[in-house]
Amino acid sequence: MNKATTALVIGGGVAGSVIGLALRKAGIAATVYERYPVAADGVGAGLSLAPNGQQALRVIGADQAIDSLGLEIPGSIFGDANGNIFTEFAGFPDLPATKIMPRADLFRALADHAAASGVRFEYGKRLVSVAEAEDAVTATFADGDTATADILIGADGIRSTVRTLIDANAPGPEYGGVLSFGGIARGSDVETKDGMMYFAFGRTFLGYYGVPAGARVGVGREQDDPEATDNDGNIAWFASLPRTQPLTAAETNEISNAEWLTRLRELYAGHVPGQTLLAHTAPEDVTIVGPMELMPSVPTWHRGRIVLVGDSAQAPSSSSGQGASLAIESAVELARCLRDLPIADAFTAYEQLRRPRVEAIADGARGANKAKAEGTSAGQPALPAPEEMFRYTHCHTIDWDQPVTANPSE
Repeated sequence: MNKATTALVIGGGVAGSVIGLALRKAGIAATVYERYPVAADGVGAGLSLAPNGQQALRVIGADQAIDSLGLEIPGSIFGDANGNIFTEFAGFPDLPATKIMPRADLFRALADHAAASGVRFEYGKRLVSVAEAEDAVTATFADGDTATADILIGADGIRSTVRTLIDANAPGPEYGGVLSFGGIARGSDVETKDGMMYFAFGRTFLGYYGVPAGARVGVGREQDDPEATDNDGNIAWFASLPRTQPLTAAETNEISNAEWLTRLRELYAGHVPGQTLLAHTAPEDVTIVGPMELMPSVPTWHRGRIVLVGDSAQAPSSSSGQGASLAIESAVELARCLRDLPIADAFTAYEQLRRPRVEAIADGARGANKAKAEGTSAGQPALPAPEEMFRYTHCHTIDWDQPVTANPSE
């Protein structure tokens, strides 16, 4: 197969917008097809965009699109449920701070930037089948429309249709053992250090950080009211409720915020400072995130002229703090490979570049998932030192100008 000059991108979320931008920089014309009739504004809770994800956006000139977004959190503090502090890490001085923001804000900024840069989006296009010819691939959508290009890229998320078209036996997402929640505690008087995120392990796990006035972080009543950012002196928290049998997102949302808050208060009774934070949280300031999910190792990332990118191939759990960043990295690397190599070689090189990294990060997150689901009797679980843990994830860079060879791992 020759090099690609045109691409169909299935999925109009964060990964879809970024791959559209990256392909355009690589000289490949891409159209993004989204199954929903309108853009997914307002969907999702908060997420973190780590330094490595920000660097990848910088490579394709999209970093300025997110400059005004998010709350900067450069450091981390690890402790236990009794209020003991074990480790503090202020972050790497030569890297930007991790940004906490609503997923919807990141999506909108990147989608708008992609559209303004010339990436074409089409909505109401649900993929139903793909047909490959010797020199092209054709997508058929539920409305009967078709589209043809040199390659097709599945950026359609953790429940990817493209993944099943590549391999009918491909695994789906796994349940991580907990239901996830977030919220805003108002007037609790719990002290936090500016720019630090706290991770308190023990019988139950809780993460939390201070939120200044005007900041949007994707939890609490701001989810329904974008003007509700009167957060000065308040604290955002994220909590895990262990549950052996998963509930679907729909089933989780059938239970009221007030009932979930009652259950969380019972679970976190005696937790420092979880008990206090939850006591100062109103039901309308609780965000039901739902079951924690992750992708197991996906055996087949590409077939013929079709390839996966982002959560469709490599979704780590939210415990990694790397979901968005890894999807952005992979989109940029895929475009770089397609710029330099024929299609088959490009897909192989892309997988060689990305699979070891994303699976190592996913494996690391499984330990945190286990601690959240089962608790730890000795406080902090057996995690690497923060400098070691964050160096591998946060210090990763992509050299766009370096040519890709057919065997980049050699």
